[in-house]
Amino acid sequence: MLHHVPGRDIGDVVAAMDARLVRMPPERAAQRLFLETYRRTTLAVGTAVDDAQFEDPEWVERWDVVFADLYLAALELDLEASPDVPRPWRLAFDAPAGLPALRHVLLGINAHINYDLPQALLAVISDEEFADPVLVARRSRDHERIDRVLSGRVAAEDSELGTVSPPSFADRLLQPLNRLSSKRFLREARQKVWHNTMELQTSRLVGEDAYRARLAELEVLSAARIADLLAPGQVLLRLAVAGFGVTLPPPR
Repeated sequence: MLHHVPGRDIGDVVAAMDARLVRMPPERAAQRLFLETYRRTTLAVGTAVDDAQFEDPEWVERWDVVFADLYLAALELDLEASPDVPRPWRLAFDAPAGLPALRHVLLGINAHINYDLPQALLAVISDEEFADPVLVARRSRDHERIDRVLSGRVAAEDSELGTVSPPSFADRLLQPLNRLSSKRFLREARQKVWHNTMELQTSRLVGEDAYRARLAELEVLSAARIADLLAPGQVLLRLAVAGFGVTLPPPR
C-alpha cells in the first residue's frame, strides 16, 4: 500500500512533469500527449486549491501528489522496460502511436482514474478516518468537487488536442456530443471510484493479502476497459452506451 511522502506539493508534481517532458524520447510522442494534458489539469487543480474551492485544500493537495506519483511511477517503469508496469498502463502505453490524440488521452485517463485513483484515496484516508462518517463525507464532497475542475477543462483540452490531431469531418459533427460524454464519463467514473475505494478499504481492514487480491481484481477490470477503448470506432459514443468506469463486484 502507498505511503505519502511529506513536504511535497502540487508545484513539485508540475516540476516532475516538466522534467519528464524534457527527457521524453522523441518516439514517445503519444505518451507525451497524456502527460501534457495531465500537466495542464494539475495546474487547474492547483489553482482550485489556491482559490479555496475545497473544504480541506491541504488534503486535496496531498491526494493530488499521491495520485500523480502513481502515473509517473508507471511511466518510469515503462520507460525502463520493466515487466512490473500495471496492466491498465501497459495497454495504454503500448497503444499504436497512430491513434488519434483524443484516444491516447482517453486511454491514460481511464488507466489513471479507474486503477490509480482508488489507491490514491486509500493512501490519504487512514483506517481511523474511514471510521469517522463526518470526515468521510467531507472527503467524498471534495472528491466530487474535482469533477467540476476537470469538467471545466473539457472544452479547452478538446481544442488543445485538435491542434495536435485535427478531427475528421465526422468527428467535428460529433464534437458537442463528445464533450457532453466526456463530462458524463468523469462524473460517472468518479462515482464508481468511490465505490471501489470503499471496497478496497473493507479488504484493507481484513489484511494485506485480502487487499492485494481485491486490487488485482481492479487491475483486471481496468485493463479490460482499456481493451474496450482500443477497439475501432467512436470511443466516447461507445462508452456512452456501455457505461463509464469499472465497478468491483462484492467479494467472493
